[in-house]
Amino acid sequence: MKKSLLIISALICWSCKNTPENISISGTWKMVYAEIIENDTIQIKDLQHTEFIKIINDSHFAFFNQNINSNEHFYSGAGSYVLNGQDYEEVLSYTNSEAIKNHTFSFKIQMKGDTLIQTGIEKIEAAGINKTITEKVH
Repeated sequence: MKKSLLIISALICWSCKNTPENISISGTWKMVYAEIIENDTIQIKDLQHTEFIKIINDSHFAFFNQNINSNEHFYSGAGSYVLNGQDYEEVLSYTNSEAIKNHTFSFKIQMKGDTLIQTGIEKIEAAGINKTITEKVH
């Protein structure tokens, strides 16, 4: 009886893993939540008036952010990425900001249902950037 309970418990724990080893992230994703922690301040991105879209294929990503009712504050970027289990690294090759161009950004990712969650530290001294971000897209 004890052996059966142990086996059942082990199977339940094994099946409850949050993230499989090979996450499929290819697709078109829309941001539903973004959090930035910088200098002990937490900022939640207001997505009521802006849209953020991320497109990922087998080797590259691109993102686009724009106000819904105007062309103001449009920005975008693109580059290549490497995914190894939960470790996700983007190299931002295409951007209009020289300070972050060709920089590697490292994240941990996980899937919860149909939502891709990406968390990491963005630190670029030349650009004065030092923040932790969490983005949820689906």
